[in-house]
Amino acid sequence: MRFIEEVVVDEFLPTFRALLAGDLRDRGLTQSEVAELLGISQSAVSKYAHGDVETNDRLAGDERVQELVARLGEGLASGDVTPVQALVETEVLIRQLERGDVLARLHEETFPALAEYEGDFAVHDADSEVRTAERVLASVRRGVRTLENTSGFAGLIPAVGSNLVETLPDAAGIEDVAGVPGRILDVKGRATVPGDPEFGVSEHVATVLLAARAGGSDARAALNIRYDDEIATRFAEAGLTTAEFDADAAVETAVADAVTDDVDVVFQSGGFGIEPAAYLLGSDAGVVADRIRELL
Repeated sequence: MRFIEEVVVDEFLPTFRALLAGDLRDRGLTQSEVAELLGISQSAVSKYAHGDVETNDRLAGDERVQELVARLGEGLASGDVTPVQALVETEVLIRQLERGDVLARLHEETFPALAEYEGDFAVHDADSEVRTAERVLASVRRGVRTLENTSGFAGLIPAVGSNLVETLPDAAGIEDVAGVPGRILDVKGRATVPGDPEFGVSEHVATVLLAARAGGSDARAALNIRYDDEIATRFAEAGLTTAEFDADAAVETAVADAVTDDVDVVFQSGGFGIEPAAYLLGSDAGVVADRIRELL
């Protein structure tokens, strides 16, 4: 695993310092003066000046880097720019180049694992698709761990199994919903999770969650459990708002019609060949898992 900060240290800083040291020397400053301004040793300045430090051609040829070097070189040489001001302006440029720009691309090239994410994205943008997807997967993993460590949860798993799912913020279909592949099963009284969360592996619970969102719920996570009178009582005692939908109707329509923005649980009491089930809704997978813990 390689972090973008390593790219900054290994690629940007040597290149930028070499360019700036060279600019200052061209303006007539001595090695000692350059070393003091840049906060480095005279021997380092000498290495930069003689090309003994490896630099990155893509960064060195970037017009924004060249423009900043020239501006800071002039300002530092004249005294109009202090080392602190130079540091601040350089930090601003680094942050800019990290956000879907040249430093981001250099990072992606040196970390092949990022190649599995297709499409146009900026991993270094806090709102990028990659970070958003990874946050959702991490949320489901945390929720699943909570369920695994919740005594009595296995007894709530229906015969068809449970699944804990969470959507991307702008989910359009089940491929935008992360869940447990193969579902969570009750194996000899223990909740058994077959694998790490993935996107697009839950059809039924994901469909219920998406239908609830289409009906006005702002929930982004859901978990299905068995449903009976005892569990209905627990919902009431916990102060959860419930809504029933028709098990014999199309799930998308039935759930959307039953849900309002304040519903915490949607359920169906069963039908011919249909097992009764309840679906807890929440803002994320952790919230849903915590609700199960509170019910038990």
